[in-house]
Amino acid sequence: MASTDHPHAERGSSICLIGYRGTGKTTVAQALAARLGWPTCDTDIDIVASAGRSIAEIFAADGEKSFRDRETAAVMAALAEPGRVVSLGGGAVLREENRRALAAATTRVVWLTAAAETILTRLSADPATAEQRPNLTADGGLQEIRQVLAEREPIYRECADLEVDTEGKDVARVVHEIIERLGLEAQSG
Repeated sequence: MASTDHPHAERGSSICLIGYRGTGKTTVAQALAARLGWPTCDTDIDIVASAGRSIAEIFAADGEKSFRDRETAAVMAALAEPGRVVSLGGGAVLREENRRALAAATTRVVWLTAAAETILTRLSADPATAEQRPNLTADGGLQEIRQVLAEREPIYRECADLEVDTEGKDVARVVHEIIERLGLEAQSG
């Protein structure tokens, strides 16, 4: 559907989900888009599709800077199309350029959170995580999650219009909370 055909395109509204990996951004974005009747976009999926390689393979072959360059291009493309639900990669907010673009876009930024232990459990339950995503520190595991969360939380907080804790909630409950707190109307059915 072209963005001009989308009922929210006139006001340019989009919803961007940010947060650490394992907080549910991709799953929540898909469910939220379905409830709102909006299209969805996931920058990590777009990067993997355009590169023809996993994020871990991009990191290993080309380095983090190359991945972050691809990520910035994906963020800019996602924000250029209004009226959709966008899931940003966990590190997308690290670049000032991406944060400025988020601030300038007519989008509501929702930060999904969870405890480090919950994130580890979710990532451990996903067999694709290890092969698709690189470790971000030498330690990996719970120590990595705690360290990276501590570094990123102030940035997530700075970018977010709304914080939604996903701890102990199913996807439907998180989606309902986002819709309610943003004052949106879900499609019936």
